[in-house]
Amino acid sequence: MNRAILVLNAGSSSIKFALYGADTGEPRQAALSGQIEGVGGETRLRARGAAAAPIADAAVPAGGGAQTQHHRALDYLLGWLAEHDAGWHVTAAGHRVVHGGELFAAPMRVTGDLLEKLDGLVPLAPLHQPHNLEAIRALAVLNPDLPQVACFDTAFHRTQPAVAQAFALPRALSSAGIRRYGFHGLSYESIAQVLPSFIGPRADGRVVAAHLGNGASMCGMQGRRSIASSMGFTALEGLMMGTRSGSLDPGVLLYLMQSKGMDADRLTRLLYNESGLLGVSGLSQDMRVLLASARPEASEAVELFCYRASRELGSLAAALGGLDALVFTGGIGEHAAEVRARVCKHAEWLGIRLDEAANLASRAVISAPGSAVDVVVVPANEEWVIARHTAAVLGDELEQGRAEDRRAGHGQNSVAHAVNRGAKQ
Repeated sequence: MNRAILVLNAGSSSIKFALYGADTGEPRQAALSGQIEGVGGETRLRARGAAAAPIADAAVPAGGGAQTQHHRALDYLLGWLAEHDAGWHVTAAGHRVVHGGELFAAPMRVTGDLLEKLDGLVPLAPLHQPHNLEAIRALAVLNPDLPQVACFDTAFHRTQPAVAQAFALPRALSSAGIRRYGFHGLSYESIAQVLPSFIGPRADGRVVAAHLGNGASMCGMQGRRSIASSMGFTALEGLMMGTRSGSLDPGVLLYLMQSKGMDADRLTRLLYNESGLLGVSGLSQDMRVLLASARPEASEAVELFCYRASRELGSLAAALGGLDALVFTGGIGEHAAEVRARVCKHAEWLGIRLDEAANLASRAVISAPGSAVDVVVVPANEEWVIARHTAAVLGDELEQGRAEDRRAGHGQNSVAHAVNRGAKQ
């Protein structure tokens, strides 16, 4: 059997997963991947093989008892892997964890103490952190012997200079941890790893990467290290998003509290769930729906999204002292040619010239010959980064396991072991 790393990205209603070989040093291609959708409701598991061909589409049976929804979903996933693992022996799990705070600037082996500290960061990422941690806890119950690694979306941005991380607040508050952290770091790290293969030495120059999707942000990089980012203390700041407002005058919040009687819970729902593309359009948070709609409100939402992205691009170019390359990634960045065209049109003053045919075809390089700025479309691969970090953190442990396998041969598959263990809980 081949040793494997299971990568998990758990959200409120879905769990994305991927399986990578642990014996290949730096696995780039997942052996299989997919997601469990509808967690908490009518739940289904969908999986694809290495060639992206569908290999599973199955309903997840309803559970009962004290199991959490994530526990039930992961229990089913482990059972499915045990039956369809094609010789894979899962020996570690890596997780996307959105917020690492000030303490965690690198991937960490999961311990009880780590989980306790990460719980304290839940208010800073309420849409993501609780579900990230719930998946870790569920997997620990299902297989206590399986080592787990937490990989933080904030870690990539710890290279930013102090001035880029600071707010203009009293020093006592800054010392208490109120600062700009930045997010989508795993996405940006994956871009930084592969960018030289797209644009050569310019990858180490002044680069802005635009992660545009339901969550959206931009990152200014130099030497393929984060210099500045659009997101700050929480994943609310910066660009307009699917349902999040992005940057907002703090006076608006004071007004809503004082004049409209909104408390913290009501403001949280407004800013995280009711704003952005959905709020402006009154129609949808899905860019595809808005681009296809003839309603003026949909058009206004798209225009505001592109305008805000263009303004942030100019800000990051100023922080970098110029611009050598612009990278589009994320669901919108990779697939919405119209959005890319509008952002680039607004940024022609930076020397960007777009190849319209290449853009419509979503080619890797979409800048026109002679453009002062390279413009490229690069798919993010956060799962590969997580697998790579997990292998590095557990290097000695995984090597010891390989040696034991060579001496004794594989015994019971660890996934099957997890299912058996979970069935007894």
